[in-house]
Order: sequence, then C-alpha cells, then structure tokens
Amino acid sequence: MRIFSKSIALLFAGLAIVSCSSDNKVKMDNDPMVEDYTFEITLQNVTHNQPLSPFTGLSHSADVSLWTLGERASIGLEHTAESGDNTMLLADTTSYDVATGEGVVMPGAASSVMVKTAKSNYYLSIISMLVNTNDAFTGLNQYDVSRFAVGDTKTMKLPVYDAGTEGNSELASTLPGPVSSGEGFNAARDDVDFIARHSGIVSKDDGLMQSALDESHRFDGVVAIITIERVK
Repeated sequence: MRIFSKSIALLFAGLAIVSCSSDNKVKMDNDPMVEDYTFEITLQNVTHNQPLSPFTGLSHSADVSLWTLGERASIGLEHTAESGDNTMLLADTTSYDVATGEGVVMPGAASSVMVKTAKSNYYLSIISMLVNTNDAFTGLNQYDVSRFAVGDTKTMKLPVYDAGTEGNSELASTLPGPVSSGEGFNAARDDVDFIARHSGIVSKDDGLMQSALDESHRFDGVVAIITIERVK
C-alpha cells in the first residue's frame, strides 16, 4: 500500500497530504464566557536534505499524548511516521483545535499555522515526518502554554524520533520521499516496535551499499526549530 508515494507528486506541487477538517474529533468548551487564545506555530526545517511532511499543530487537554518514548506507536502515529499521512492520527485524537500546514516544508524553509486554546485545553503538540526515511518523525508533545501572555514567544529545537514500526533499511522500495517512489505505510511491523530517539541515517556514502540515501540526507540531533507565539 503506497499512501505517501501516490501523493508525493501532488505534495511537491504545493498540495498538503491532509488539511484541517471539521470532521476531526474535537472536544469544545461549552462555556460562552471562555475566551480563545490564539497561537502562531512556525516550523523551520534546518536539515540539509530532509523535506518534512506538512506539519500538524493541535491543542488539547493534559490527558492527550501523541506518543510516549519506550512505548508502541499507535496505528495513527505509524501512518504518520511511515507515509506522512496524519488522517488516522487526528481521527483518533481528541483535540480542541487542529491546523495542518499547506505543503511539504523543504530544507531551509518554514511553515506556520494558527491554533487556538481555551480553558483546560492549553497543551500544544506538533508532528511531521522526515520523508526521506523509513519511519522517522519530529515534533513536540504535550507542551503547556497556559502561562503564555499575549506577545510571549518560545523557540525550541526539535530532535528526531524513530517510530520503531519499520526497519531502517534505507531501501528505495521502502522510502516514500522524493529520493525514491517507494512504499509508504505498511501494516507489518519489522522493527523494535517501540518509540525511541532516532539513531540517524547511515547512507551509501558510509558503507550501506543498499541505501538509496547519501550523506546529504543525514541528520544529527536537531532537524527543525519550532517557534510558538501567543498572538491573541
């Protein structure tokens, strides 16, 4: 099943894999006196040659978590990490507000979305796939913005996580990104089956001759910079 690879041509023509939809499972505050607070979230890609899938920002309560280190990835996270398709992840996540960027974030570029929070839903999460990988993703999970005043800004460096759902073979047939037109999501899990920090790309330039990747696709630690600003 090649979810991402079928979409990649459209993505690089400026179309997003998914967009914010009113069909998302949203838990709204019913108190009309509760004021929404608006945050601008900007994601900058600081890799050399790892495009990032259209990133999603969402607000939610404290009991919502997109992932936990050392635990199995949900099916929705597996889809996101292997194909860049966040549809199932959002469908299975109770959120207050959701926004997805308009397109792939190329190296050196940035993308922004607006997300609202209110009442008890003052946590933000962000997620995006590194598309020239088997199942690597970056993001921010359960970030508390309850103490932000209007004009407050926080900038953070984002690491890379391995969903642990697909072996990091780096084979062209398993990479959905622009370096190849391989498979995206595959329901079979042939890796450690728990989420961890990613160990990085090996590439054919460092001896993994089967790899479709070269040294330009490597990453070391930080792959993106996220800036969160309360604008209202």
